[in-house]
Amino acid sequence: MEEQSVREIISATHRVRTLAAFALGMLGLFLLVATLGELKGLRFIGSGVPATNTINVSGEGEVFAVPDTATFSVTVQETAKDVQTAQAAATKKNNDIIAYLKGAGIDEKDIQTTDYNIYPQYEYGTQICPMGSYCPPGKQTLTGYQVSQTLTIKVRDTKKAGDLLSGVGSRGATNVSGLSFTIDDQKALEAQARGKAINDAQDKAEALAKQLGVRLVRIVGFSEGGGGQIYYAKSMALGMGGDSAAAPSPEIATGQNKIVSNVSITYEIQ
Repeated sequence: MEEQSVREIISATHRVRTLAAFALGMLGLFLLVATLGELKGLRFIGSGVPATNTINVSGEGEVFAVPDTATFSVTVQETAKDVQTAQAAATKKNNDIIAYLKGAGIDEKDIQTTDYNIYPQYEYGTQICPMGSYCPPGKQTLTGYQVSQTLTIKVRDTKKAGDLLSGVGSRGATNVSGLSFTIDDQKALEAQARGKAINDAQDKAEALAKQLGVRLVRIVGFSEGGGGQIYYAKSMALGMGGDSAAAPSPEIATGQNKIVSNVSITYEIQ
């Protein structure tokens, strides 16, 4: 009798544990389904309710500044019957120009070789062709080689630009070209131009909202594009006649550069 009671107690305990496990399993399933439902209804972080009523305005900002850096290129060309002779002549002139630039205060990091070429030189003979007969092409004869080397120089004191242009010419430069003026670090100027563009767009948005009889709620979109730096200083190219006498230094006008920012702002309205 006692043995039967023990078996019944064990059986009842087993049923209770089974029911408890089932209940816990169902509860876990319910919580999982509920959690998935909540996650499905959520949007990604940072998003909000999409705006349905919007207006879009654009703005432009301009900042003017005197450039503080000049850049130009110097080319040396030498021709000879063989490559070695042409290279030696071009190298001497090129080295003389580099030494002059360094002596004038140009840092080595601001002198860069940007082009080096060797070109064969040919002459094309002509033949007298009898009337109505086939005339073969003229004979091509190799006469020598031309070596061309180009340096690009950055001048961080624009007042020196004129003297340097004259100086490299008197030291054998064949051509000086690409003179331009830039602002070495213009991030602060770009930020100023952007601020003016944003203020311009905001003023337009407020005026437009007043005319439409609506209220600006929040900014829901922003983009910046176009614009950039506009160069007012003219580029120049000087062909050197090969005269070793120093030429008068040209008067170089740096002018002003214009930094432009264009923005587009979208507002939600009510």
